[in-house]
Amino acid sequence: MKRAAGGAPPRRRKTAAELREHTLLIIRRLKKEYPAAHCELDFESPFRLLVATILSAQCTDKRVNMVTPKLFAAYPTPKKMAEAPPEKVEEIIKSTGFFRAKTKSLQGMSAALVEQHGGKVPDSMDELTSLRGVGRKTANVVLGNAFGKAEGIVVDTHVGRVGVRLGLTNETDPVKVEEKLMALVPRRDWTIFSHLLIFHGRRVCVARLPRCGACVLNDVCPSRREVISD
Repeated sequence: MKRAAGGAPPRRRKTAAELREHTLLIIRRLKKEYPAAHCELDFESPFRLLVATILSAQCTDKRVNMVTPKLFAAYPTPKKMAEAPPEKVEEIIKSTGFFRAKTKSLQGMSAALVEQHGGKVPDSMDELTSLRGVGRKTANVVLGNAFGKAEGIVVDTHVGRVGVRLGLTNETDPVKVEEKLMALVPRRDWTIFSHLLIFHGRRVCVARLPRCGACVLNDVCPSRREVISD
């Protein structure tokens, strides 16, 4: 089998109502395709998810999940993490990349939790994003998955890529992508939506050559590649 070089023919721009219906169809199909979609970072508490999410920057969830058991065995609480010798933390997390910057973020964040929040991870966007190394994406991961609070949509590389391919947005800036998706996706689905797109982006709508022939959204995707026989 070969894939044609071009995609589907250009289509007229959808109205706002059509785009919302298109989004709902995508959600329904992906929920059916990935009924077990979830956060693939292993965690047992908000603190552990916060640490894992910071480590996941420019790193795979699989690698983070290999590193965190040893890290939490040595430094299981914000206080112990904040007081750890930096070089010890660096050695443990080295394989996740950018380990010096990540160590500073982990220890600065942990110190703030101890000093300002009684050692507990706060459950508000403003308080989370005031912590060192925590941006809106990381805060959304923690709020949605550790606290069950839908304050936004996680936009990582998969969500950004798949969102553009599906015609949900033309934006590339994560903040603008999130704003557009929040306007299209029902709030009750904000957390699961990112998991659905991430699962799909890792398994089917991959970066280099999407597997359009195996995609449950093939017939409604404006970026689909036609599959032709030899």
